[in-house]
Amino acid sequence: MIITLNKVTKTYDKPKPLKDIVYELAPEMADQVLACFHNSEVLELGSIVDFDATLVPITYQDEEGKRIFERCLRFVLIMAARELYPDYKLRFEHSLGQGVYIEMEDLRLNPSSVSSLEGMMWDIIHQDLPFIGSCWTREGAIEYFKSINEDDKANLLSYRPYDFFNIYTCGEVSEYFYGAMLPSTGMLKAFRLHARAPGFVMLMPDKDKPDQVSEYISLPKHMAVFAQSNYWCKVLNCSTAAELNNLISKNKLRDFIRVNEAFHSKTFSEIADDITNRGARAVFIAGPSSSGKTTFANRLSIHLRVRGLDPQILSMDDFYRNRDELPLESNGMPDLEALSALDVPFLRECINSLLSGQETAMPRFDFGTQRRSPDSVMMKIGPNSPLIIEGIHGLNPQLHELIDPKLICRIYISQLTTINLDRYNRIRTTDARLLRRIVRDYQFRSTPPIRTLEMWDSVRKGEEKWIFPYQENADIVFNSALHYELPVLKTMAYEMLFQIPQDNPHFIKVNRILKILNYLLPADPAVFNEIPPLSILREFIGGNTLYMGD
Repeated sequence: MIITLNKVTKTYDKPKPLKDIVYELAPEMADQVLACFHNSEVLELGSIVDFDATLVPITYQDEEGKRIFERCLRFVLIMAARELYPDYKLRFEHSLGQGVYIEMEDLRLNPSSVSSLEGMMWDIIHQDLPFIGSCWTREGAIEYFKSINEDDKANLLSYRPYDFFNIYTCGEVSEYFYGAMLPSTGMLKAFRLHARAPGFVMLMPDKDKPDQVSEYISLPKHMAVFAQSNYWCKVLNCSTAAELNNLISKNKLRDFIRVNEAFHSKTFSEIADDITNRGARAVFIAGPSSSGKTTFANRLSIHLRVRGLDPQILSMDDFYRNRDELPLESNGMPDLEALSALDVPFLRECINSLLSGQETAMPRFDFGTQRRSPDSVMMKIGPNSPLIIEGIHGLNPQLHELIDPKLICRIYISQLTTINLDRYNRIRTTDARLLRRIVRDYQFRSTPPIRTLEMWDSVRKGEEKWIFPYQENADIVFNSALHYELPVLKTMAYEMLFQIPQDNPHFIKVNRILKILNYLLPADPAVFNEIPPLSILREFIGGNTLYMGD
């Protein structure tokens, strides 16, 4: 068999473990490799290679590498928690900076307890215990997880449309983690637990320096909105995919949709009250891709009108520079995510002119020609007309220069998923947003899923640089996630995603989404009429009457 790795090729006369191949063909980076891609398939280092293959190394700099490392670290944490706190269960909540926020159900952990957990984890890592994968039947897995009181996982596995599972065992603990693992605990070189009451943050390696632990970043506003969303989940008695499936199977999804949307409406009303009480006249709205910024801006406008105001919406997209003036990325393509892609001085000038009561010539960008239209639109607002300014850079301080800070209200919106697959395995916000965007782009932008997938890495890179660093600048944070949305999106996207060939270089992203959707029942299209026409979700699935004109 002929194996190529990092442009080095060697012929082998018998099957060989992938880990040994990596050490022979790429010794200079062997300690950094966590797995390898073969086409779109992830091969674990413990895999036996017995076929011709061109392999691509996966390191912590790769998204898949981060996920592999985190799975294994979660496994070690579970082992440590069962040893120290056998009567309590962990729940992995959400990302926080370069870490994961975790709580112990029914137990508030103090710094000393967190330190003990970390010490036990290092003991397990230093023992270099193997993660041993084996194939279990669905019935056997369900019976096992019921026997150790992991009913959420047992219930979830009962919905999965496959008869066998790859279960991993380390020491005396067996778990299912929905993806590839490392050969042993000894490969986990860098992590730290940071106490953050009532739980703690498991800090991962720094994305730029994987041999060092990332710094703890305090994001109190981010944490507060997650806490609120988790409260909603508890009120609705739906915190896991299995509980959501139970609602669907019992024909209770309609009522679940109604309550979800009522929570959103209540929040919109509270935000409008806050803006009114502040006397804000420049409301900046920012958030990552597929957060629902456009629908949010329009719905907020309606709630402000209820309070006697006459808001006007201004899109930052109209301030794009001409395509031939845009900054370029390293690949020579225009960088549409960069702040300098906007004519920032002109945007500030227009905002100040409007706020001072002057009639102002507002630009219009023609996305067909990729140039600013020669025709502008005159605009004038009164003292009772707050500007709602929507765009990805809305929280960047450079946009607020020369504007009276007393007149500004900054809002951050994102789709922050709080429903888990089970208590140990969360559904990542990134995957949920990508699913939203695939459905929207296909329906309304004539963009096939493959093209959306090709753009996603660039979009994510822009978010990391231009959006996330400023999220705590927000005065208000809004979670646009709807707890019922994944079954709805599955109904619309599942078959479409299956059409993407497995040899496509971006299939790994598709596979992550399919793994999530495989555990969820699809929503019956008959319940779609329960989704209000002004719902955030309508921006992605269609039927949003905000964009249909008068």
